[in-house]
Amino acid sequence: MCGICGFTGKKEEGTETLKKMTDVITHRGPDSAGFYSDDYISMGFRRLSIIDLDKGHQPIFNEDKTMVLTFNGEIYNYRELRSELLTLGHTFSTESDSEVLIHGFEEWGEKLLYRLRGMFGFAIYHTKDHSVFIARDFFGIKPMHYTVAEGELIYASEIKSILQHPDYHKKFNAKALDNYLSFQYVVPPETFFENIYCLLPGHYLWYRDGKVKITRYFEATFEPNENMTEQEAVDKIEAAFEDSVNAHKISDVEVGCFLSSGVDSSYVASYFADQKTFTVGFDFGEHYNEISWAQGLSSKIGVEHHTHLIKSEEFWDAVPKVQYQMDQPLADPSCIALYFVSKLASQYVKVVLSGEGADELFGGYTVYNEPHVFKVYQRIIPQKVRYFLARKAKKWPHIKGRGYILRGARKTEDKFIGNAFMYDDEEKKMILKDPSIVTRPQDLCKRFYDRVKGYDEETKMQYLDINLWMVGDILLKADRMSMANSLELRVPFLDKKVFEVARTIPTRYRIAHGTTKYAMRMAALRHLPKATAQKEKLGFPVPTRVWLKDEKYYRIVREMFESDTAKQFFNTDLIISYLDDHFNGKEDNSRKVWTIYVFLVWYHIYFGQ
Repeated sequence: MCGICGFTGKKEEGTETLKKMTDVITHRGPDSAGFYSDDYISMGFRRLSIIDLDKGHQPIFNEDKTMVLTFNGEIYNYRELRSELLTLGHTFSTESDSEVLIHGFEEWGEKLLYRLRGMFGFAIYHTKDHSVFIARDFFGIKPMHYTVAEGELIYASEIKSILQHPDYHKKFNAKALDNYLSFQYVVPPETFFENIYCLLPGHYLWYRDGKVKITRYFEATFEPNENMTEQEAVDKIEAAFEDSVNAHKISDVEVGCFLSSGVDSSYVASYFADQKTFTVGFDFGEHYNEISWAQGLSSKIGVEHHTHLIKSEEFWDAVPKVQYQMDQPLADPSCIALYFVSKLASQYVKVVLSGEGADELFGGYTVYNEPHVFKVYQRIIPQKVRYFLARKAKKWPHIKGRGYILRGARKTEDKFIGNAFMYDDEEKKMILKDPSIVTRPQDLCKRFYDRVKGYDEETKMQYLDINLWMVGDILLKADRMSMANSLELRVPFLDKKVFEVARTIPTRYRIAHGTTKYAMRMAALRHLPKATAQKEKLGFPVPTRVWLKDEKYYRIVREMFESDTAKQFFNTDLIISYLDDHFNGKEDNSRKVWTIYVFLVWYHIYFGQ
């Protein structure tokens, strides 16, 4: 795993600028650095050595040096592609997957992308016409950001690298705050930095003659085979996943595995006998501590298990560190837990496998049960009556049944914007000093729902999560927190061949009998104890709700809410009332409070004096 950066145009201090851009992402590749410069471009690279440890240095060239490549990621089918390219007459000087990319692009151009199996963000410079090609993998496992400043392209694996370039003048993007307050992350391709964009998953970019042209080459669409039996679904999942795990374990260094109490990482870990697994938890009882579950499974499957209990003080001390590494605020507190488990694993291995993507591909989130839960209610109660009851219920206190009436009143497209919904448009207008930036999150989601009008409700939700939640939250934190600790994280569920199976599984086998991820759990049951394979999904519970009722942490947050930065963006009396109501036990505002607190911490780091 690595970090890449670069910019077009000749700069008087180009060497110094490139070094600054590369140095700031050293954590992505502490083993070595590489550079290429000519009169048209400067390209930087930081290497974390995983494949071909002695020779796999970058930048790397084709035979006649008319193309230059820097690459972040892993190509799991590089050996097959290398053999094919050798028969076509290409000459190789290394055994690395990066060299396969440049020869493959020389041979097939953009069509190379359809042949790849892996995770990647790479840039190829053509010395003849001075064009630049940049691509990002199918699901967005690896990051890529870009901007055009003073008529020149600047790109990098992380935004903090772009900020080192003197032609980019840092400016806060207020529109991103609007989306962040609703989704708890910045919705790509926007970022919190004006005119810096995230290249979307499954897209590539050409930069020619001062212009950027972006093309989509992959879309995660579903095409269920309604004739498939349950047995066939389970068999196909097991075969594809086993093949994927074996491919993802290819490495010239030791590979470990994250392990929680859930089925996803446990299923991955079941292929790690006699190898190392890693778990963290909090000292707040079993709900916030999965260590004992993970230890029990570890003894059954025969792995060497390492754990760390995160103390309250070290969690809170890590918040600024984590938000710096994230580049942009992320209000998902599990990203900090992920930072600590990555830190633990990095003491033993350079590569880990993890369970990200299983929920999105196989229907694992509890909320995917909602269409079934509300089916009878919505059939019996007319829509106008449901809307009337919801308007009344909105004024009720948080009593049992209130949430059911509120959610049951609306269509999926109106109520589901992803796994996190913090502030709606009315709330944002109240808390923001500048309500003119406020939009309805449903309007942003509409362009995704419009593409899947023929799908059932559960599949619509999955499609939205694959394109928004998974990119903006799940994979962002996975990349940044592992790379912050110079650790490569691989995700075997988000494999092209696994998705080819997942997209054909009928909805009745994804969500069945009130069980999410049903067919995948049945496949996992062949490798895991029943209690683990069928365990209810918890996510990664973090005790923010408890901490915000503690005087010490309440004071930390209140001080931030009273700061000049808070007054710049928010109606502070209102957000302080949210904090006070939570502290006094009147209402659970922990997620809303945490969302604002994280933004203020991040803003202080990147825009504070």
